[in-house]
Amino acid sequence: MVRRVAVVGAGSSGLACIKICVDEGLEPVCFESSDDIGGLWKFKESPEPERSSIYRSLVVNTSKEMMCFSDFPMPADYPNYFHNSQLLQYFRLYAEHFDLFKYINFQTTVKSVTQRPDFSLSGQWDIMTINREGKEERHVFDAVLVCSGHYTRPVLPLSDFPGHETFSGKCFHSWEYKDADAFREKRVVVVGIGNSGGDIAVETSRSAKKTFLSTREGVWVISRMSSNGLPLDMTAITRLNNILTLLLPSTLVNWATERALNQKYDHRLYGLKPRHRFLDKRPLINNDLPGQILQGALVMKPNVKGFKDSGVVFEDGTVEENIDAVVFCTGYKVSFPFLPPALSEGPHGDMTLYKRLFPPSLVQPTLAVMGLFQTKGPIMPIVEMQARWAVKVFAGLSRLPSKEKMLAVIESETKRNMKSVMIDFQSQVGVRPSFVTLLLRDPVLWVKVFLGPCTPYQYRLTGPGQWAGARQAILTQWERVAQPFRTRVVPEPESRPSSFCSPWLLIFGGTVITAVLLSKNEVVPVLQGAAQILDRCKIFLKDSWFTG
Repeated sequence: MVRRVAVVGAGSSGLACIKICVDEGLEPVCFESSDDIGGLWKFKESPEPERSSIYRSLVVNTSKEMMCFSDFPMPADYPNYFHNSQLLQYFRLYAEHFDLFKYINFQTTVKSVTQRPDFSLSGQWDIMTINREGKEERHVFDAVLVCSGHYTRPVLPLSDFPGHETFSGKCFHSWEYKDADAFREKRVVVVGIGNSGGDIAVETSRSAKKTFLSTREGVWVISRMSSNGLPLDMTAITRLNNILTLLLPSTLVNWATERALNQKYDHRLYGLKPRHRFLDKRPLINNDLPGQILQGALVMKPNVKGFKDSGVVFEDGTVEENIDAVVFCTGYKVSFPFLPPALSEGPHGDMTLYKRLFPPSLVQPTLAVMGLFQTKGPIMPIVEMQARWAVKVFAGLSRLPSKEKMLAVIESETKRNMKSVMIDFQSQVGVRPSFVTLLLRDPVLWVKVFLGPCTPYQYRLTGPGQWAGARQAILTQWERVAQPFRTRVVPEPESRPSSFCSPWLLIFGGTVITAVLLSKNEVVPVLQGAAQILDRCKIFLKDSWFTG
């Protein structure tokens, strides 16, 4: 029977895993190699080997209501998109609220995780750690949750570019980048147009003499803001939108989305237009990049071909001379050196995971790797759901298919190039809301859940791990979105809209006309019935949209 669970890492994933283990009556022991929680989101002035690193100005690109833990809303006064230091503070609030610090062993590095001799029967693991005094310690655990992240080993592909040995400028990975101070009045090339590449290119372009952004394929660029200045993910990630995306032809969805993006700024004109369609890959989330291109501070370039003295040669044959620095935003190598090599069964030594979570080769499913996926939305709620499912599997409450079936699923997803996670963890955990039941019992909440943003609180309404505050959190989510904007009292307009434009009047008029057409001989009774129906509709709609 699983009791003791090792949690490797105390970042966002590790904290969620500790809390879920405690909720399920297990005994988590967390090993964190640094002296603090936060993992990736703990900013350090200088990068440290074998650890993740972020730049000083980093701001989250998913909004607070969409990315929070499912039973712990972020403070109402937080901006909707906030600085990395505020996310770290949120982790502290979460850990303090659920008393998680007592389970964490800081400055303790996991050196090895190996199966015990009787693993086929017990499913247990031997874990070797080194504590802050440099002393090795051996532990036995019933299960392991790997939460150490995969942004620790930067990929710097200099060998792919001829002439780099004699290039007079500086080449380095974005893992080393902290701010743009060193690039004032310099000529800079940024290679790669992921979110880090976009951020760094924009930031350096504000102080550098000229910044060039090199991309192999281009990218679709979206802003954090939607219509009326609301957070994009709050308006885009809804169940209704998901249903429409599944029902409508992908060609139509791509055409409509790309057309809307090009109306803001023509991606072809700006040198951004990619080879792929919008739904095929993750877009770049960046508010400022098109503006920097518009004012000439940032120049788009094709892929780098090589180096020549002080110049950078691009694939279209152009050369930019007197380049002072090249920042490679070229990703990271996924590596877990403390895990058994046999778990890395992929063609290039990659870790192969069933549903991006479980190694299929294990006889006993008592190890799970958290967060090893890409997604077009917030990551933290999905990792939390991963942990809830993993703990159920550890406890024997949920069973995985055979190794052959798991490998078949992995192969199928690989052939379809499913790099983004599209897994129904809600059903695996048993927390997917029943919409029919919800409509009958609580129509106000049904409207919020079905038509509103798919916030994490929805997965605490029912089933295992139910949270009594979930309903109220959903009803008040837009209130927390509005809270940080309320820094200045704005007077209400003196003139009220004409009553002739009132939506209630239009609804009443439509009801009356319908009633007259359907029942000419009993106009008065029908009108009375229509008025009663209208009153009920008004009460329902007011409760639905304006509560909280």
